[in-house]
Amino acid sequence: MNPTLVIGNKNYSSWSLRPWLFLKHHGIPFEEIRIPLYREDSQARIAAHSPAGKVPVLVDGGITVWDSLAILEYLAERYPATQGWPEAPAARALARALSAEMHSGFQALRTHCGMNCRRPPAPPRKEPPEAVHRDVARIGRIWRDCRERAEGGPWLFGRFTIADAMYAPVALRFWTYQLEADAVARAYRDTVLGHPAMLEWIGAGQAETEIIPAFED
Repeated sequence: MNPTLVIGNKNYSSWSLRPWLFLKHHGIPFEEIRIPLYREDSQARIAAHSPAGKVPVLVDGGITVWDSLAILEYLAERYPATQGWPEAPAARALARALSAEMHSGFQALRTHCGMNCRRPPAPPRKEPPEAVHRDVARIGRIWRDCRERAEGGPWLFGRFTIADAMYAPVALRFWTYQLEADAVARAYRDTVLGHPAMLEWIGAGQAETEIIPAFED
């Protein structure tokens, strides 16, 4: 039986995108349940799958995993051929640290530049606070430093890893809000946005009709 991934709106749910992209990249068959967020029945529908009451959720037989990073870790163990983390110990440690930093950090960027696939590419309508610029600069350094050391492919550590899945929604934000990036960061951003699965997700998000005012700027 294929695992089931429960996700939110593709237009807005950056956390849902991360494991979805990982599954798609590796060609792992899965069932998808999309639950639009912020509706009267959303919490009840999500609670039927997730004890935490949030998306995404992966259900694999009798195993339920919630939280994007936990799902990615589970998938890497469940499907060893994915090689979710880099093989070299130093690179693996760095990839884990950067993924955890994305998981818990960059709150200013999340708040002021939410993921929105339908938004036409343009700078934020209001000048964002300095904290957003610091987040953008930090992410740009991460991408540049990883790419300068990477070998064997265009991803952060050469081949696609969990770290790329974690930073994929931010690459979309960099494009959507035309955030400042040097040539190396722009090249990585474009690598992410050119991935066939990313294009599929973005197209599906743009086709959605739900509007969540809190996620619109």
